[in-house]
Order: sequence, then structure tokens, then C-alpha cells
Amino acid sequence: MKSPPGLLRSLATVSGMTLLSRILGFVRDFVIARSFGAGMLTDAFFVAFRLPNLLRRLFAEGAFSQAFVPLLAEYRNRRGETETKLLVDRTATALFVAVLLVAMLGIIGAPLLIYISAPGFAADADKFALTVELTRITFPYIMFMALVALAAGILNTWSRFALPAFTPVLLNLSLIGGALFAAPWFDPPVLALAWAVFLGGILQLALQLPALKRIGMLPRFDWAPNDPGVRRVLTLMAPAVLGVSVAQISLLINTIFASFLPSGSVSWLYYADRLMEFPAGLLGAALGTILLPSLAKCHADEEREEFSALLDWGLRLTLMLTLPAALALAMLAVPLLATLFQHGAFTAADVLQTRSALVAYSIGLTGLILVKILAPGFYARLDIRTPVKIALVTLVATQAMNLAFIGPLRHAGLALSIGLASCLNAALLYRGLRRVDAYRPASGWLAFSLKLLLALLVLAAVLWFATGSESDWLAMPFAERMVRLALIVAVGIISYFTTLALLGFRLADFRRRTT
Repeated sequence: MKSPPGLLRSLATVSGMTLLSRILGFVRDFVIARSFGAGMLTDAFFVAFRLPNLLRRLFAEGAFSQAFVPLLAEYRNRRGETETKLLVDRTATALFVAVLLVAMLGIIGAPLLIYISAPGFAADADKFALTVELTRITFPYIMFMALVALAAGILNTWSRFALPAFTPVLLNLSLIGGALFAAPWFDPPVLALAWAVFLGGILQLALQLPALKRIGMLPRFDWAPNDPGVRRVLTLMAPAVLGVSVAQISLLINTIFASFLPSGSVSWLYYADRLMEFPAGLLGAALGTILLPSLAKCHADEEREEFSALLDWGLRLTLMLTLPAALALAMLAVPLLATLFQHGAFTAADVLQTRSALVAYSIGLTGLILVKILAPGFYARLDIRTPVKIALVTLVATQAMNLAFIGPLRHAGLALSIGLASCLNAALLYRGLRRVDAYRPASGWLAFSLKLLLALLVLAAVLWFATGSESDWLAMPFAERMVRLALIVAVGIISYFTTLALLGFRLADFRRRTT
């Protein structure tokens, strides 16, 4: 029998596909920034796209996946293929009907949604009307992506990680094509971006279907909402909406606050968030994706020691890779933003405004990724209540910090509140896992932390001396920015990992097998 792939290899596969998607995501944002800048058109599109994107993360990739994957693993390990296929059919049917209704309600109620999510737009009739129109076009995206999340959950449970990680590439390609080629055919041109989102959803779903058929799990219509498995998924989903998606709720509320700030604030936050999402997706989402099925199987098989060991592995790997990323985002904010976005309508002033949000976001990057590692520790055990309680505390703390920071720090204060709240969320999740004895730290954490700190100090020194003046980055030609930034990043990576190697870190120490 073929042995299962190692977790580190699975992580490399998922991260590699995610890296491709993120690179294309930056190309997408580069094209949008160059074509539309940061103003009314982009503010309207980002608000319109954020609504279905928020629902996607809340109900599809968030609550649904966290509720469905552990249950699917339980069925596969304990009940056999026939009952597992029945669960897939009936869950897929119930999900399709639900998201179809949500999409229809979103299209009909778009004006009300904009009043709620961006009330500041109501003062500008043209901006408000454009946002409503864009929302109606993009809202069906939630329907396609909910089904994509279902397919991804099934494929990940069968250890088919690569294809689900690749599918976001199609959305980025669709948006790039819309901005470059379709925009001149629309009035206003930004409508092309909304239709590109719609097309991207269709393409992502279409790509998953053949893979499901190959493993015998292509869903068929089977309407049975009272099926015990479907009811368990729904029962777990209801509270999981808050438990796994507090950051997205906070981003939506931040949009409300930002809609009252000067024009461009929504866009500055968006571009900063996009840079923060690069390491968050590359590591956090990838690790969460591969850990959840393994943790769920450990819980189903009552392997407590292996469960704890998997979490310990994830936490160490997260800290080793996330802390330098957060440090680099803060120290290289202007070089990164100037290189990626300072073209065409996106000015040096936009770079500096986005820089302040990015630095604020970077403070909480490690906390944000740790949440993606720690939360599956609860969901794999089918414990929904604890993360929900923590999420509610975090959400309240976020809004309290919003009120405190928005005055002196403006849009950067909104980003800072998200970052600090993520750290609070992670700390409370960690404490919760320790309290129920689901996680016991392995030996060697003190030495690990001290070595990591020394490597981070070396990295900070290298970046400080290599970066130079921010004003130089705003003035230098694009080609020079690209070459210089690439060299700085390469030197930073080499210095950090060389320091770790000299201190005794070895790749073999982080190899684990899927369970």
C-alpha cells in the first residue's frame, strides 16, 4: 500500500500553488491599480466585491469547511464509502439550494446591503448607484464558491491538495483579462471587473468537477434536509460562522468606518490587506488546509498524543516562517508598495497612505496565522462553542479599538485594530486548547524561541542597512526598484535561514507524515 505523503511535502504543494495564485493576485492588483488608481471606481468595486467575498469566507471556506471536513473524515473512517457518498450528495444539494437563495436575495437587496456595509457612500448618489450595480453582478460569486469549498473539502479529505489550492488562479486570470482587455468595452470600465468575478467563479467550479468524478464523489441532487449528517453540518455551521470568520466580520465593519474617511481610504486598506494576505494564504491557509483532515482523523481514532504533536509541529513551523514575514512587511512596506503599485493612477501619496495601513496590519500577522492553526484544533474535535465565545470577545475588542484608533490614526487605526485583535484571538484559542489538555507543548520551546529571536535580529539588521531611504524608492525607476527589491529579499532570506542553520535548525526536524 502506498504510504501517505508527508505533511511537509503536502504543505510545500499547497504553498506552491498558493504562491502561484498570490503572484497572479499581485499582477491583478498591479493591473487594477495602474488602470483605475485609488478613488471612487476602485472604492465602489472593492466594497461590492467584499460583500460576496465576505460571505464566501464566512459560509463557504470558513464555517462550512470547518463543520463539513471533520464530519466527512468521520464518515470516511468509520462508515464506509456508501454512507460517505450519501452525505456528500445530500450536503451538496442542501448547500446549493441555500446559496442559490442567498444569491437571489443579495441581488434584490443590493441597495440595502450597501446602505449597511458602506453608509458613507450614500452621500454620493453616483458612487452609491455604481456600487449597487457592481454588487448585483458580483453577488452570484458566493453560489459558485460555496460549491467550490464543498469540492475542496472533499478533495482535501482524500489528500488531493494541489487542485483546490490552484483554483484561485482562475479568478486572478479572469480579473487580469477583464482589466486589460474587457474594460474598454464597458461604461464605466470598472464593470468589467465585476463580470470577471462572475466568470472566475464559474471557472473555479468547473475545474473541480472532473477531480470529484475520478474519486467517485461527484455530487448528485438528493434533497434530504432532515438527513442526520446534513443536520449535523448545519448545527456545527451556525456558531462556526463567528468562530472562524471574526477577522472577516471586522473587515466588513472596518469598511463601514472607512466609508466615512477621505476618498481612497477603502482602497488603501484593500491594497495593504492584499500584501498581508500573501503570507497569510501562503502559510496560514495552507497549514490549516492540511492540518484539519489529519487532526480530525486523530480525534476520530482517539490518538491524543499525535493530535497534540500535530499542533506543536504547526505552531513551530508557523512562528519560524511568519515572524520574519511580518518583520519584512513592516520594514519593506514602501519598497514593496512602490514596486508593485506605484504606476499610472496610483501615486506616491497613495503608497505612503497604504504604507501606514500595511505596517499596522503586520503587527498582527502572526496572530492572524496562528488562529488558522489553532482553530482547527477545536473544529477537528467538533468543539464549536469555545471558538465562538472567543470570537465574540475578539469582535467586541476590535470595535473598541476601532473607536480608539480611528481618530488619531485614521485608516491605519482600523488596520491596527484588526492586527491586535488577531493576536488576542490566537492567545485565547491557545489557552483554550491547553485548558482541555488537547495540546501539550513538546520539549525544547525555550531554546527554539531564543534561536528564532537571534535570527530575527540578524534579519532586521540586514533589512535596515539594505533598504535605505524611502524617498529614494518613490523616485527611482521601476526596473531599478524590481532589481533592488529582489536582491534585498534574497539577502534577507539567505541571512535568516543561514542563521537558523548555524543555530542547529534542520529541515528534517519539521518532517511529519499525514495520519
